[in-house]
Amino acid sequence: MRAKICGIRNEKDLRIALEGGADAIGLICGINHRSEDEVTPEVARRITAATPPFVSTVLVTHRDTPESILDLADQTGVNTIQVHGIVTLETLKAVRAGAGGRKVLKAIHVSGEEAIDDAVEAAPHCDALLLDSRSKDRLGGTGKTHDWSISRRIVEAVAPIGTPVILAGGLNPGNVGAAAEQVGPYGVDVNSGVDDPNGDKSPELCRDFVRGAARARA
Repeated sequence: MRAKICGIRNEKDLRIALEGGADAIGLICGINHRSEDEVTPEVARRITAATPPFVSTVLVTHRDTPESILDLADQTGVNTIQVHGIVTLETLKAVRAGAGGRKVLKAIHVSGEEAIDDAVEAAPHCDALLLDSRSKDRLGGTGKTHDWSISRRIVEAVAPIGTPVILAGGLNPGNVGAAAEQVGPYGVDVNSGVDDPNGDKSPELCRDFVRGAARARA
């Protein structure tokens, strides 16, 4: 089970995530609401350039046109695009068609059973689905879990299509094992759940999160 640590803001965060064993890092750039972890394209590119081989670099963005999403991916130098905003199916298809070899993840906001149909519709047109929580003012980064029983149904619904599912939303070292057991995802994604009281990435929490995901896989 792969583990992504999101909200990487600088090379110190990157080092902590890598030493913790992360398979992927998330760079939040180009979003529609306030985020403590948003970085500029220039900072994101520096972090991407410092990331070693075999670790995925993921652009997390709310931009909602193919041109703006792909332009930001070019600016940041990432190898994976996480389309996290509210976009049409046509936009998702266009992003994947123009991705130039990059993998494309589509965020599904699990706020009710309608997320199942949304996931089934999007699954053939992306390389993975990412299931996240949302609130009235945030499309992600809420620090809150959602209904994992719906997430489990999404995993089962898209299994015939073969699209991997990544679970996010309120995960932390203390609940990642239970979440993985109930949902059965391909991977897990964390941001604030591995932050220390100052909002910085905690080496101990990053390590414990990745270890918890590994134990769930075993």
